[in-house]
Amino acid sequence: MRGKLHYAWVIVFVIFVAFLAVQGGRLAFGAFMEPWENDFSMDRGMTSLISTISFIIYGVTQPIIGRLVDRCGAKVILSYSTLLVGICFSFISFVTAPWQLFILYSIVSIGVGGASNVVGTVLVVNWFNKRRGLALGVLEAGFGFGQMLIVPGSLLLIYYFDWRVTILSLGLFLMVVVFPIVLLALKNHPSDKGILPFGGNTEKPVAPDEQETNNTSIWVVFRMRKFWFLMLPFLICGFTTTGLMDTHLIPYSNHHGHSTVVTSTAVSVLAAFNIIGILLSGIIVDKWSSRKVLVFLYITRALSICMLIYMQDSTFLIIFAIIFGLVDFATVAPTQLLATQYFKAYSIGFIVGCLSLAHQIGSALGAYVPGVVYTIYGSYELALYVSVLILFGAVIMNLLLPEPEQLETLSESQSYKK
Repeated sequence: MRGKLHYAWVIVFVIFVAFLAVQGGRLAFGAFMEPWENDFSMDRGMTSLISTISFIIYGVTQPIIGRLVDRCGAKVILSYSTLLVGICFSFISFVTAPWQLFILYSIVSIGVGGASNVVGTVLVVNWFNKRRGLALGVLEAGFGFGQMLIVPGSLLLIYYFDWRVTILSLGLFLMVVVFPIVLLALKNHPSDKGILPFGGNTEKPVAPDEQETNNTSIWVVFRMRKFWFLMLPFLICGFTTTGLMDTHLIPYSNHHGHSTVVTSTAVSVLAAFNIIGILLSGIIVDKWSSRKVLVFLYITRALSICMLIYMQDSTFLIIFAIIFGLVDFATVAPTQLLATQYFKAYSIGFIVGCLSLAHQIGSALGAYVPGVVYTIYGSYELALYVSVLILFGAVIMNLLLPEPEQLETLSESQSYKK
């Protein structure tokens, strides 16, 4: 096998493509808000509610998806979730009333939930015993590339054609191109290809008594402080990224008089630096403390939002896009890696599903609350101040998390005493 590409990296590429298309389509929601408001006579609170409901449904599905992946395999879940999103996007192009948007976008959210980090993390754990941080970073880069390519691409298609042509194109791309790739190329386990995971069999086997505990006592996790101090910052992460910025940055930019070209440029720059930040994060957490990385990322994100509040011309919008992009999705790899280290004796699919649920609850609040604030006050300023405050709360909780090495040392010490 020396000199040959390990099939684990093919798995990463397939998931990357699926995430780019599915999650990129979801992140393009902000591009459709104003066209929908104009066509269906909706206000910002109503369009934000569509996003909020979709985030809630997406989040609720995550623990369920985690269990389904354990039972049915990641290939089935990811491939048919991709197909479902493509079908619903195509149907959305024919809607004539707001209630149809609510229903179809809710179904889209189920499909998006099945093409999420829950599936990706399980596959990385299955296929990688080394370089997991990098693999998780590459997967998350699919979100960034989707944001960089599909969001500004949607803006331009809407500008030159209309929103119906744009979303139909997304649907057809998912059904005709992405779905067949995932269905044909994805494998659940290295054994399906008759090979070992990347890095070989380096994991310690789980003892029989521990395995029994894994299957019967998973709810013990909810009594662990480290679970909540990992999950609540991830909720805040969802509020400030996919909720606030991915839903409202485009309307915010339009509100401050920036042109379509400037807004598209800012979104593209943010997405490009998001990719850089994601990949750097994945590399760094393989070598450094994930907990300390998270503290740095949340502090930087808070400071970037302060810049957005006080510096509102086009130049500073681009600078904000660079800084925020570097720390946007970069939190995912260290959060997921900490989850696999803290809770490796439990169902990884279920644990990551719970974390994703928290992220989507935060996203739902981040999409809806700023929309309501804008409807009432005609400004996003209050929502931005709240975001800065809660980000510093996330910093404090991450500082209070233990290092995984300390837990392993404590566990070995307790085992020795027994």
